[in-house]
Amino acid sequence: MSAAAMRDRSETPQRANGDHAFATEIVHIGPQMLRVGRQSGNGGVPLLMFNGIGGNIELLAPLARRMPEREVITFDVPGVGHSAMPSRPYRLRGIARLAAAVLDHFGHAQADVLGVSWGGAAAQQFARSFGSRCRRLVLCATAPGVVMLPARPSVLLKMATPRRYMSSDYARSVSGAIYGGDFRSNPELAAEFFKHVRWQSRLGYYLQLGAAWGWTSIHWLHRLRQPTLIMAGRDDPLVPLANARLMQLLIPHSELQVFDCGHLFLMTRGEASARAIGEFLDRP
Repeated sequence: MSAAAMRDRSETPQRANGDHAFATEIVHIGPQMLRVGRQSGNGGVPLLMFNGIGGNIELLAPLARRMPEREVITFDVPGVGHSAMPSRPYRLRGIARLAAAVLDHFGHAQADVLGVSWGGAAAQQFARSFGSRCRRLVLCATAPGVVMLPARPSVLLKMATPRRYMSSDYARSVSGAIYGGDFRSNPELAAEFFKHVRWQSRLGYYLQLGAAWGWTSIHWLHRLRQPTLIMAGRDDPLVPLANARLMQLLIPHSELQVFDCGHLFLMTRGEASARAIGEFLDRP
């Protein structure tokens, strides 16, 4: 895979600036064209980030900017943001393989790994598939797949459509019900969150949903050996807190930190979240 990871020489990498934490470039991994973002940091073990469903690189920029000393790497998954549509449907194992090839591209044998929501499932799969390449694991607002305490049907129905990415009025009207926490009392937070979205297509969104269809880590979480920080919001309608507590019970070297907010605590409790992540990753 690493031999197939080549930078597209036709596109000059875009430098990071004051508004964007990541310098971006297009990387070819076999037939797949990925848009990859990197914050250079000051050396050390890089942090590989997996985004939530429909999420592009820019959504993770505020968190990366709160950790300027850390090298951070992320990418738009196929069919999302500015990455090309895949030639066929994919599974989470395929996303893990793409992530490993992205690390190869930057010359890294190992990384700390963080995943948010849907990206938390991808991060679990990476830790499972490429255990020696994952030093520490951070799981944010996520669950062990289909074997979980689910959200209410009304919440799941809202998540089944990408409409919130396409209509600011709709996003404002449903954000409290989906994300909970501060979004319940301040729906205008939706505008702040969704201004970072680079919408591509319905197909890309549904391919992401399909990638996790039927997937679960419940039967192998006990085999993970990486020190793991599980982060969750107390008022998360999408991924109820019980799922984080279940994962803490199953992952041997894990700890749980709960924030007094909802699904998007990385945004609404940004300073506290970045501090918790940094302290965990910097332990000897």
